[in-house]
Amino acid sequence: MRRAEHIRPVRLGPRSAVALALLSLVGLAAFGWPLLADPGSGLAHSADAPWLFAGLLPLLLAVVVASIADTGLDAKAIAMLGVLAAAGAALRPLGAGTAGIEPMFFLIVLAGRVLGPGFGFVLGAVSMFASALLTGGVGPWMPFQMLSMGWVGMGSGLLWQRPRGRAELVMLAGYGVVSSLLYGTVMNLQGWPYIGGLSSGVGYLPGAPLAENLAHFVAYCLATSMGWDLPRAAVTAVLTLALGAPVLKALRRATRRAAFEAPVAFSDAGRAGR
Repeated sequence: MRRAEHIRPVRLGPRSAVALALLSLVGLAAFGWPLLADPGSGLAHSADAPWLFAGLLPLLLAVVVASIADTGLDAKAIAMLGVLAAAGAALRPLGAGTAGIEPMFFLIVLAGRVLGPGFGFVLGAVSMFASALLTGGVGPWMPFQMLSMGWVGMGSGLLWQRPRGRAELVMLAGYGVVSSLLYGTVMNLQGWPYIGGLSSGVGYLPGAPLAENLAHFVAYCLATSMGWDLPRAAVTAVLTLALGAPVLKALRRATRRAAFEAPVAFSDAGRAGR
């Protein structure tokens, strides 16, 4: 029974794992370039960097998702991905734009826990893409949201597998709080450079020392997004503690019944009996 609980619909092979690692490195650069760029470099003074990464990330996301699908997603896994992505996309409009209440996060965390990091990454990215189409939230920020939500699902699948019961729910609730806050922080990094020069207290200053820009960024987060990030973290934790047990049970039961790792065999017994 314990082995059945660890069956994963997507097992990352070497190629997909390398592609995912490279995408994550590029993603870190895409989010953190304002703080990572040397003050004297052309990148620190460039207004084109956000648009360059916004154009590059969708291509890399497509390559990674295709690589994972090519090495592990069969018809049953695709069906489960479609159902969960549709559920996640439907949950997001319930609270999007209302004080950061986003129940979508709790589903991605629980699904990534049961179905593994590869499936969790694809589910997070696809769910965010579908919800953007559903809510009209398509823009240069969308690939950054897809990558960030993919990280949320992947991180949940990488958590320690041993805890079960109440300890597991507490661990997942804690992860939900941390991942919700980190999601808001990295998305702030994505939008922060666009307000450069608009405010001397919180805006990005091209070419300024790291300490000065970091102080501005912290002030920017406190002034603009903390009222959304904290409620998102609280809602994710409360939903995980309140509904986590039945949802985890349902996901694990569906995973066992799908028998993702069972080989497909065709029998002529029925035809022979005719």
